[in-house]
Amino acid sequence: MRRTTQSTLGTVIAVTAAMGFSGPVAADPPAVPIGQIAPFTGAGAEFGEFYRDGAALGIQHINQAASDVLGGPVVSNHIAEDSATEPTPAVEAAEGLISVHGVPAIIGGWSSGVTVAVATSATIPNEVLQVSNGSTSPLITVLPEDAEADLLFRTTASDALQGVVAAQLARGELIDGYEFDTASTIYINNPYGQGLSNAFSRSFQLRGGTIHAQVPHPEETQPTYTSMLASALADDPELLLAASYPGHSAVFLAESRDVFEHTNWQLVDGNLADDVVNAIGADSVEGVYGTSPGQDPDRPEFQAFAEQFRAEFDHQRVPPFTESAYDAAIVIGLAIVKAYADGHETPDSITGPVLRDRLRDVANPPGVTVSAGDLDSIRAGMEAIMNGEDVQYSGAAGPTNFDEAGDVETPIAIVQYSDGRERTVMIMDPAEIPEE
Repeated sequence: MRRTTQSTLGTVIAVTAAMGFSGPVAADPPAVPIGQIAPFTGAGAEFGEFYRDGAALGIQHINQAASDVLGGPVVSNHIAEDSATEPTPAVEAAEGLISVHGVPAIIGGWSSGVTVAVATSATIPNEVLQVSNGSTSPLITVLPEDAEADLLFRTTASDALQGVVAAQLARGELIDGYEFDTASTIYINNPYGQGLSNAFSRSFQLRGGTIHAQVPHPEETQPTYTSMLASALADDPELLLAASYPGHSAVFLAESRDVFEHTNWQLVDGNLADDVVNAIGADSVEGVYGTSPGQDPDRPEFQAFAEQFRAEFDHQRVPPFTESAYDAAIVIGLAIVKAYADGHETPDSITGPVLRDRLRDVANPPGVTVSAGDLDSIRAGMEAIMNGEDVQYSGAAGPTNFDEAGDVETPIAIVQYSDGRERTVMIMDPAEIPEE
């Protein structure tokens, strides 16, 4: 089990002022604990350590800058808990973060089903801020429980964008020689899979294509998906869009190939994973396309983040939504500084609503730009906040400009597999993406 425990898992990262900085000797700023929900086990287990480390790097940068500018850290502990990629254990983990550790904010989750469950059952009822790094379901935009609370934000784009780009790709609008007239989808039966399948299917049909079937599968991993594949492939669609997670996709893509002899697949952010490639073989995904929010390798902020992330944690790659975990940590950290500047001088006074009310202040234009991965810029941003100036955060995943629903618009990447690795072949700026 990779559930929690500070000593054996390293998922609790205590950050103190002893980080090589000797800031001013004035009274220390308030330091509060920050929680995180990440998939260390379950269908998304491959990604948990990346999201934990992405957030940890953001907290490290915030605390390094705060030690210089304010004389001490503003995050006392980073406590990362396992969601098991399912709602029930995620809610239990979130409740522990709130009741035991007293966190005013939680980063995560990755799965939209997890994020919605945590929001409705744990964070919103307890007035705790949740900033998701990887939940893309359109449901999050209109979640009824958050309509008045305004406690659910995300640092990655809604699948209202990804679904359109995936449909543009499949209908031949983006890549020469890649075009399909008919398609089916197989998707995980949670807000993520439902939202992405629906967005893709609607946009695909608006572009003149035909959707033969949209077929759900359970959130729990299954030993076989042949009955669901039989429904999805019954009318011989040219393309199968797989909107699911690695633990599921690794099984049903192999069955699609071996049982149904169908290998025209298009993937999404949730299954662009080494676990999938290792399970079905690099040859089977050679040339396969997919889409993913957020990762623009030419973005200077992404490059700065990725270089430090790889060096600090010895990771060889940066999976989708790792950079947005960093962004979530940074904007929460800046909101803590803003709260301190506004007179909240004790940890107990920095609550979820206090951070919520300052999140847009430190993320949205106008103001002094704070750039991801740039410690000098983060320090300058903190100084500006303490001087009563406006700041705006330019994230590793894209502009972190929260709208009324707590959403941002980030680029959508189109990737293609080559030699077992996904490589970015095109970046769609949000301004270039049609509404549907």
